[in-house]
Amino acid sequence: MLGRPLSFALAGTVGAATLTAASAPSPLYPVYQAEWGFSSFVLTLVFAVYVFALLGSLLTVGSLSDRVGRRPVASAALVLLALGMVLFALADGTGWLVAARIVQGLAVGAAAGTTTALVVDTAPSAATGAVVSSSAPLLGIAVGAVLSGALVEHAPYPEHLVFWVLAALYVLLAALLWAIPEQRRAAPAGPLLRSLLPSLGLPRETRPVFVGHLPAMAATWALGGLYLSLGSSVLANLLGVEDHLVVGLVLGVFFLAGVAGTVASIRLPAVTGAVLGYGTLGGGVLVTIAAVLADSLPVYLVGSVVAGLGFGGTFRAVVSDLGAAAPAARRGEVFATMFVVSYLAFSVPALVAGLAVDSWGLRTTVVAYAGLDVVLVVAAAGAAALRGRARRSALRA
Repeated sequence: MLGRPLSFALAGTVGAATLTAASAPSPLYPVYQAEWGFSSFVLTLVFAVYVFALLGSLLTVGSLSDRVGRRPVASAALVLLALGMVLFALADGTGWLVAARIVQGLAVGAAAGTTTALVVDTAPSAATGAVVSSSAPLLGIAVGAVLSGALVEHAPYPEHLVFWVLAALYVLLAALLWAIPEQRRAAPAGPLLRSLLPSLGLPRETRPVFVGHLPAMAATWALGGLYLSLGSSVLANLLGVEDHLVVGLVLGVFFLAGVAGTVASIRLPAVTGAVLGYGTLGGGVLVTIAAVLADSLPVYLVGSVVAGLGFGGTFRAVVSDLGAAAPAARRGEVFATMFVVSYLAFSVPALVAGLAVDSWGLRTTVVAYAGLDVVLVVAAAGAAALRGRARRSALRA
Protein backbone atom coordinates (compact mmCIF):
# COMPACT_ATOMS: atom_id res chain seq x y z
CA MET A 1 0.00 0.00 0.00
CA LEU A 2 1.12 3.54 -0.74
CA GLY A 3 1.87 6.04 2.01
CA ARG A 4 -0.23 9.17 2.40
CA PRO A 5 1.91 11.51 0.19
CA LEU A 6 1.96 9.07 -2.75
CA SER A 7 -1.73 8.24 -2.24
CA PHE A 8 -2.53 11.95 -2.40
CA ALA A 9 -0.43 12.41 -5.54
CA LEU A 10 -2.10 9.46 -7.25
CA ALA A 11 -5.57 10.63 -6.23
CA GLY A 12 -4.87 14.07 -7.70
CA THR A 13 -3.56 12.48 -10.90
CA VAL A 14 -6.71 10.40 -11.26
CA GLY A 15 -8.85 13.48 -10.66
CA ALA A 16 -7.06 15.36 -13.43
CA ALA A 17 -6.93 12.43 -15.84
CA THR A 18 -10.67 11.80 -15.52
CA LEU A 19 -11.44 15.23 -16.96
CA THR A 20 -8.74 15.01 -19.65
CA ALA A 21 -11.22 13.02 -21.71
CA ALA A 22 -13.77 15.84 -21.53
CA SER A 23 -11.71 18.19 -23.69
CA ALA A 24 -9.79 15.68 -25.83
CA PRO A 25 -12.47 15.64 -28.59
CA SER A 26 -12.77 19.46 -28.74
CA PRO A 27 -9.97 20.19 -31.28
CA LEU A 28 -11.44 17.43 -33.46
CA TYR A 29 -14.99 18.80 -33.58
CA PRO A 30 -14.33 21.10 -36.60
CA VAL A 31 -12.75 18.09 -38.36
CA TYR A 32 -15.76 15.89 -37.64
CA GLN A 33 -18.10 18.69 -38.68
CA ALA A 34 -16.31 19.15 -42.02
CA GLU A 35 -16.12 15.41 -42.74
CA TRP A 36 -19.64 14.44 -41.70
CA GLY A 37 -21.46 17.69 -42.45
CA PHE A 38 -23.50 18.16 -39.27
CA SER A 39 -24.87 21.47 -37.93
CA SER A 40 -23.75 23.53 -34.95
CA PHE A 41 -26.73 22.19 -33.01
CA VAL A 42 -25.64 18.58 -33.59
CA LEU A 43 -22.14 19.59 -32.44
CA THR A 44 -23.57 21.03 -29.24
CA LEU A 45 -25.87 18.01 -28.82
CA VAL A 46 -22.83 15.70 -28.90
CA PHE A 47 -21.37 17.84 -26.13
CA ALA A 48 -24.63 17.94 -24.16
CA VAL A 49 -25.42 14.19 -24.18
CA TYR A 50 -22.14 13.67 -22.37
CA VAL A 51 -23.23 15.95 -19.57
CA PHE A 52 -26.73 14.49 -19.26
CA ALA A 53 -25.27 10.98 -19.04
CA LEU A 54 -22.87 12.32 -16.45
CA LEU A 55 -25.74 13.81 -14.43
CA GLY A 56 -27.63 10.52 -14.50
CA SER A 57 -24.55 8.76 -13.20
CA LEU A 58 -23.98 11.35 -10.49
CA LEU A 59 -27.59 11.07 -9.33
CA THR A 60 -27.41 7.27 -8.99
CA VAL A 61 -23.84 6.27 -8.10
CA GLY A 62 -22.39 9.65 -7.14
CA SER A 63 -22.42 8.82 -3.43
CA LEU A 64 -21.80 5.08 -3.80
CA SER A 65 -18.17 5.42 -2.67
CA ASP A 66 -19.38 6.58 0.76
CA ARG A 67 -20.74 3.03 1.18
CA VAL A 68 -18.47 0.64 -0.73
CA GLY A 69 -15.21 2.60 -0.74
CA ARG A 70 -13.44 5.01 -3.06
CA ARG A 71 -11.24 2.47 -4.88
CA PRO A 72 -13.93 0.16 -6.33
CA VAL A 73 -16.02 3.03 -7.70
CA ALA A 74 -13.11 5.05 -9.06
CA SER A 75 -11.38 2.08 -10.71
CA ALA A 76 -14.62 0.85 -12.32
CA ALA A 77 -15.25 4.37 -13.64
CA LEU A 78 -11.77 4.48 -15.18
CA VAL A 79 -12.32 1.18 -16.98
CA LEU A 80 -15.63 2.49 -18.33
CA LEU A 81 -13.86 5.68 -19.40
CA ALA A 82 -11.30 3.59 -21.31
CA LEU A 83 -14.21 1.95 -23.16
CA GLY A 84 -15.52 5.39 -24.09
CA MET A 85 -12.12 6.29 -25.55
CA VAL A 86 -12.15 3.12 -27.64
CA LEU A 87 -15.55 4.12 -29.06
CA PHE A 88 -14.13 7.54 -29.99
CA ALA A 89 -11.17 5.88 -31.71
CA LEU A 90 -13.51 3.71 -33.79
CA ALA A 91 -16.01 6.51 -34.61
CA ASP A 92 -16.95 6.98 -38.25
CA GLY A 93 -20.14 9.02 -37.83
CA THR A 94 -22.19 11.08 -35.40
CA GLY A 95 -23.88 7.97 -33.95
CA TRP A 96 -20.51 6.72 -32.72
CA LEU A 97 -19.73 10.14 -31.26
CA VAL A 98 -23.00 10.19 -29.34
CA ALA A 99 -22.42 6.65 -28.03
CA ALA A 100 -18.85 7.49 -26.99
CA ARG A 101 -19.96 10.64 -25.19
CA ILE A 102 -22.71 8.77 -23.32
CA VAL A 103 -20.27 6.13 -22.05
CA GLN A 104 -17.78 8.85 -21.19
CA GLY A 105 -20.42 10.80 -19.28
CA LEU A 106 -21.49 7.76 -17.26
CA ALA A 107 -17.86 7.14 -16.32
CA VAL A 108 -17.03 10.72 -15.36
CA GLY A 109 -20.25 10.99 -13.35
CA ALA A 110 -19.26 7.94 -11.31
CA ALA A 111 -15.74 9.28 -10.85
CA ALA A 112 -16.32 13.00 -10.23
CA GLY A 113 -17.53 13.05 -6.63
CA THR A 114 -15.53 9.93 -5.78
CA THR A 115 -12.15 11.27 -6.91
CA THR A 116 -12.82 14.64 -5.28
CA ALA A 117 -13.61 12.89 -2.00
CA LEU A 118 -10.52 10.67 -2.43
CA VAL A 119 -8.29 13.73 -2.82
CA VAL A 120 -9.79 15.34 0.28
CA ASP A 121 -9.48 12.05 2.22
CA THR A 122 -5.76 11.66 1.45
CA ALA A 123 -4.74 15.34 1.57
CA PRO A 124 -2.19 16.41 4.20
CA SER A 125 -4.42 19.38 5.11
CA ALA A 126 -7.87 20.71 4.30
CA ALA A 127 -6.41 23.69 2.42
CA THR A 128 -4.18 21.50 0.25
CA GLY A 129 -7.07 19.15 -0.47
CA ALA A 130 -9.27 22.06 -1.59
CA VAL A 131 -6.56 23.41 -3.92
CA VAL A 132 -5.83 20.06 -5.57
CA SER A 133 -9.44 18.85 -5.80
CA SER A 134 -10.58 22.10 -7.43
CA SER A 135 -7.57 22.53 -9.74
CA ALA A 136 -7.22 18.90 -10.87
CA PRO A 137 -10.31 19.00 -13.15
CA LEU A 138 -9.10 22.24 -14.74
CA LEU A 139 -5.60 20.84 -15.27
CA GLY A 140 -7.05 17.67 -16.79
CA ILE A 141 -9.24 19.63 -19.21
CA ALA A 142 -6.26 21.78 -20.25
CA VAL A 143 -4.01 18.75 -20.81
CA GLY A 144 -6.71 17.02 -22.85
CA ALA A 145 -7.15 19.98 -25.18
CA VAL A 146 -3.41 20.53 -25.72
CA LEU A 147 -2.57 16.83 -26.07
CA SER A 148 -5.37 16.29 -28.55
CA GLY A 149 -4.44 19.36 -30.59
CA ALA A 150 -0.78 18.30 -30.74
CA LEU A 151 -1.52 14.73 -31.80
CA VAL A 152 -4.15 15.78 -34.33
CA GLU A 153 -1.81 18.28 -35.96
CA HIS A 154 1.54 16.48 -35.82
CA ALA A 155 1.09 12.74 -35.12
CA PRO A 156 -0.07 9.86 -37.33
CA TYR A 157 -3.69 8.69 -37.15
CA PRO A 158 -4.87 12.19 -36.08
CA GLU A 159 -8.48 11.19 -35.39
CA HIS A 160 -7.60 8.09 -33.37
CA LEU A 161 -4.25 8.21 -31.59
CA VAL A 162 -5.20 10.50 -28.69
CA PHE A 163 -8.06 8.18 -27.73
CA TRP A 164 -5.93 5.02 -27.76
CA VAL A 165 -3.33 6.80 -25.57
CA LEU A 166 -6.00 7.86 -23.07
CA ALA A 167 -7.62 4.39 -23.03
CA ALA A 168 -4.28 2.84 -22.06
CA LEU A 169 -3.73 5.50 -19.38
CA TYR A 170 -7.13 4.86 -17.78
CA VAL A 171 -6.59 1.11 -17.57
CA LEU A 172 -3.20 1.72 -15.90
CA LEU A 173 -4.64 4.18 -13.38
CA ALA A 174 -7.53 1.80 -12.59
CA ALA A 175 -4.97 -0.80 -11.53
CA LEU A 176 -2.77 1.64 -9.59
CA LEU A 177 -5.72 2.93 -7.55
CA TRP A 178 -5.84 -0.30 -5.57
CA ALA A 179 -2.56 0.68 -3.93
CA ILE A 180 -4.29 3.55 -2.09
CA PRO A 181 -5.44 2.51 1.42
CA GLU A 182 -9.17 2.92 2.05
CA GLN A 183 -10.02 5.37 4.81
CA ARG A 184 -12.38 3.92 7.40
CA ARG A 185 -15.56 5.92 7.74
CA ALA A 186 -19.06 5.39 9.10
CA ALA A 187 -21.28 4.41 6.16
CA PRO A 188 -24.59 6.27 5.71
CA ALA A 189 -27.63 4.41 7.03
CA GLY A 190 -30.14 2.62 4.81
CA PRO A 191 -30.10 -0.19 2.21
CA LEU A 192 -27.43 -0.05 -0.50
CA LEU A 193 -29.91 -0.47 -3.37
CA ARG A 194 -32.03 2.42 -2.12
CA SER A 195 -28.96 4.65 -2.31
CA LEU A 196 -28.78 3.98 -6.08
CA LEU A 197 -32.19 5.54 -6.71
CA PRO A 198 -31.77 8.95 -8.44
CA SER A 199 -31.48 11.52 -5.69
CA LEU A 200 -29.62 14.56 -4.46
CA GLY A 201 -28.61 14.88 -0.86
CA LEU A 202 -27.11 17.50 1.39
CA PRO A 203 -26.64 17.26 5.14
CA ARG A 204 -28.60 19.93 6.99
CA GLU A 205 -25.47 21.74 8.16
CA THR A 206 -24.13 21.95 4.59
CA ARG A 207 -27.22 23.38 2.91
CA PRO A 208 -26.74 27.11 3.71
CA VAL A 209 -23.15 26.99 2.43
CA PHE A 210 -24.22 25.14 -0.71
CA VAL A 211 -27.08 27.50 -1.55
CA GLY A 212 -24.84 30.51 -1.03
CA HIS A 213 -22.40 29.19 -3.62
CA LEU A 214 -24.96 28.32 -6.31
CA PRO A 215 -24.34 31.50 -8.38
CA ALA A 216 -20.57 30.90 -8.27
CA MET A 217 -20.97 27.30 -9.48
CA ALA A 218 -23.20 28.50 -12.32
CA ALA A 219 -20.94 31.39 -13.36
CA THR A 220 -17.74 29.34 -13.49
CA TRP A 221 -18.99 26.19 -15.17
CA ALA A 222 -21.27 27.95 -17.65
CA LEU A 223 -18.17 29.73 -18.91
CA GLY A 224 -16.28 26.43 -19.09
CA GLY A 225 -19.16 25.02 -21.14
CA LEU A 226 -18.88 27.90 -23.61
CA TYR A 227 -15.18 27.22 -24.17
CA LEU A 228 -15.56 23.47 -24.64
CA SER A 229 -18.74 23.49 -26.75
CA LEU A 230 -18.28 26.50 -29.03
CA GLY A 231 -14.68 27.52 -28.33
CA SER A 232 -13.17 25.59 -31.22
CA SER A 233 -15.79 27.05 -33.61
CA VAL A 234 -15.03 30.58 -32.37
CA LEU A 235 -11.33 30.06 -33.02
CA ALA A 236 -11.81 28.50 -36.46
CA ASN A 237 -14.71 30.58 -37.82
CA LEU A 238 -14.31 33.99 -36.15
CA LEU A 239 -10.61 34.26 -35.30
CA GLY A 240 -9.20 32.39 -38.28
CA VAL A 241 -7.23 29.71 -36.40
CA GLU A 242 -6.68 26.65 -38.60
CA ASP A 243 -3.86 24.85 -36.76
CA HIS A 244 -5.36 22.21 -34.44
CA LEU A 245 -2.48 22.52 -31.97
CA VAL A 246 -3.13 26.25 -31.66
CA VAL A 247 -6.84 25.51 -31.07
CA GLY A 248 -5.87 23.09 -28.30
CA LEU A 249 -3.41 25.54 -26.79
CA VAL A 250 -5.90 28.41 -26.73
CA LEU A 251 -8.57 26.21 -25.14
CA GLY A 252 -5.96 24.92 -22.70
CA VAL A 253 -4.84 28.44 -21.74
CA PHE A 254 -8.20 29.18 -20.13
CA PHE A 255 -8.12 26.06 -17.96
CA LEU A 256 -4.39 26.34 -17.15
CA ALA A 257 -5.05 29.87 -15.96
CA GLY A 258 -7.76 28.33 -13.78
CA VAL A 259 -5.15 26.11 -12.15
CA ALA A 260 -2.93 29.15 -11.53
CA GLY A 261 -5.87 31.04 -10.05
CA THR A 262 -6.64 28.14 -7.74
CA VAL A 263 -3.10 27.95 -6.40
CA ALA A 264 -2.71 31.72 -6.07
CA SER A 265 -6.01 32.19 -4.25
CA ILE A 266 -5.03 29.96 -1.34
CA ARG A 267 -2.31 32.44 -0.31
CA LEU A 268 -4.65 35.41 -0.23
CA PRO A 269 -6.89 36.63 2.60
CA ALA A 270 -10.48 35.51 2.11
CA VAL A 271 -11.85 38.96 1.25
CA THR A 272 -9.00 39.77 -1.13
CA GLY A 273 -9.35 36.39 -2.82
CA ALA A 274 -13.08 36.88 -3.32
CA VAL A 275 -12.67 40.36 -4.80
CA LEU A 276 -9.94 39.21 -7.18
CA GLY A 277 -11.77 36.01 -8.08
CA TYR A 278 -15.04 37.64 -9.06
CA GLY A 279 -13.31 40.69 -10.53
CA THR A 280 -11.03 38.70 -12.82
CA LEU A 281 -13.80 36.29 -13.78
CA GLY A 282 -16.19 39.04 -14.84
CA GLY A 283 -13.47 41.28 -16.28
CA GLY A 284 -12.00 38.45 -18.33
CA VAL A 285 -15.39 37.61 -19.84
CA LEU A 286 -15.87 41.26 -20.84
CA VAL A 287 -12.45 41.26 -22.54
CA THR A 288 -13.39 38.06 -24.35
CA ILE A 289 -16.59 39.69 -25.62
CA ALA A 290 -14.52 42.59 -26.97
CA ALA A 291 -12.18 40.10 -28.70
CA VAL A 292 -15.05 38.29 -30.42
CA LEU A 293 -16.53 41.59 -31.63
CA ALA A 294 -13.12 42.75 -32.92
CA ASP A 295 -11.99 39.38 -34.36
CA SER A 296 -8.79 39.68 -32.29
CA LEU A 297 -6.96 36.50 -31.27
CA PRO A 298 -4.44 38.31 -28.97
CA VAL A 299 -7.26 40.04 -27.06
CA TYR A 300 -9.13 36.71 -26.87
CA LEU A 301 -6.04 35.11 -25.30
CA VAL A 302 -5.80 37.91 -22.72
CA GLY A 303 -9.48 37.56 -21.86
CA SER A 304 -9.14 33.78 -21.56
CA VAL A 305 -6.20 34.08 -19.15
CA VAL A 306 -7.91 36.68 -16.97
CA ALA A 307 -11.23 34.80 -16.90
CA GLY A 308 -9.42 31.53 -16.20
CA LEU A 309 -7.67 33.03 -13.18
CA GLY A 310 -11.06 34.08 -11.84
CA PHE A 311 -12.57 30.66 -12.58
CA GLY A 312 -9.86 28.93 -10.53
CA GLY A 313 -10.01 31.25 -7.55
CA THR A 314 -13.80 31.26 -7.43
CA PHE A 315 -14.28 27.52 -7.74
CA ARG A 316 -11.52 26.81 -5.19
CA ALA A 317 -13.52 28.79 -2.63
CA VAL A 318 -16.61 26.71 -3.42
CA VAL A 319 -14.78 23.39 -2.94
CA SER A 320 -13.02 24.61 0.20
CA ASP A 321 -16.20 25.80 1.90
CA LEU A 322 -18.18 22.68 1.00
CA GLY A 323 -15.36 20.37 2.08
CA ALA A 324 -15.21 22.11 5.46
CA ALA A 325 -18.99 22.00 5.93
CA ALA A 326 -19.55 18.37 4.84
CA PRO A 327 -19.33 15.46 7.33
CA ALA A 328 -16.65 12.96 6.25
CA ALA A 329 -19.19 10.13 5.94
CA ARG A 330 -21.25 12.12 3.39
CA ARG A 331 -18.46 13.98 1.58
CA GLY A 332 -18.88 11.97 -1.64
CA GLU A 333 -22.60 12.79 -1.65
CA VAL A 334 -21.98 16.51 -1.12
CA PHE A 335 -19.40 16.73 -3.92
CA ALA A 336 -21.63 14.68 -6.22
CA THR A 337 -24.43 17.21 -5.65
CA MET A 338 -21.99 20.05 -6.30
CA PHE A 339 -21.04 18.49 -9.63
CA VAL A 340 -24.70 17.98 -10.61
CA VAL A 341 -25.28 21.72 -10.30
CA SER A 342 -21.96 22.56 -11.95
CA TYR A 343 -22.55 20.29 -14.93
CA LEU A 344 -26.09 21.53 -15.43
CA ALA A 345 -24.57 25.00 -15.73
CA PHE A 346 -21.91 23.48 -17.97
CA SER A 347 -24.38 21.91 -20.43
CA VAL A 348 -27.80 23.54 -20.54
CA PRO A 349 -26.63 27.02 -21.65
CA ALA A 350 -24.30 25.39 -24.21
CA LEU A 351 -27.19 23.36 -25.65
CA VAL A 352 -29.38 26.47 -25.92
CA ALA A 353 -26.47 28.29 -27.55
CA GLY A 354 -26.11 25.52 -30.11
CA LEU A 355 -29.77 26.00 -31.05
CA ALA A 356 -29.30 29.75 -31.24
CA VAL A 357 -26.26 29.66 -33.55
CA ASP A 358 -28.29 28.61 -36.59
CA SER A 359 -30.74 31.52 -36.06
CA TRP A 360 -28.56 34.26 -34.57
CA GLY A 361 -25.14 33.40 -35.92
CA LEU A 362 -22.07 32.35 -33.98
CA ARG A 363 -20.84 35.82 -33.02
CA THR A 364 -24.15 37.09 -31.63
CA THR A 365 -24.74 33.84 -29.74
CA VAL A 366 -21.31 33.89 -28.10
CA VAL A 367 -21.63 37.55 -27.10
CA ALA A 368 -25.09 36.97 -25.59
CA TYR A 369 -23.91 33.83 -23.76
CA ALA A 370 -20.89 35.63 -22.33
CA GLY A 371 -23.02 38.62 -21.33
CA LEU A 372 -25.34 36.36 -19.33
CA ASP A 373 -22.30 34.88 -17.64
CA VAL A 374 -21.27 38.35 -16.48
CA VAL A 375 -24.71 38.67 -14.88
CA LEU A 376 -24.10 35.39 -13.03
CA VAL A 377 -20.71 36.66 -11.83
CA VAL A 378 -22.37 39.79 -10.41
CA ALA A 379 -24.95 37.62 -8.64
CA ALA A 380 -22.19 35.40 -7.22
CA ALA A 381 -20.28 38.44 -5.95
CA GLY A 382 -23.44 39.76 -4.33
CA ALA A 383 -24.06 36.42 -2.61
CA ALA A 384 -20.47 36.41 -1.32
CA ALA A 385 -20.91 39.93 0.06
CA LEU A 386 -24.07 38.87 1.89
CA ARG A 387 -22.28 35.83 3.39
CA GLY A 388 -19.45 38.05 4.57
CA ARG A 389 -21.84 40.52 6.18
CA ALA A 390 -23.72 37.71 7.95
CA ARG A 391 -20.43 36.23 9.20
CA ARG A 392 -19.28 39.59 10.59
CA SER A 393 -22.65 40.13 12.30
CA ALA A 394 -22.42 36.70 13.91
CA LEU A 395 -18.92 37.44 15.21
CA ARG A 396 -20.03 40.77 16.71
CA ALA A 397 -22.98 39.04 18.38
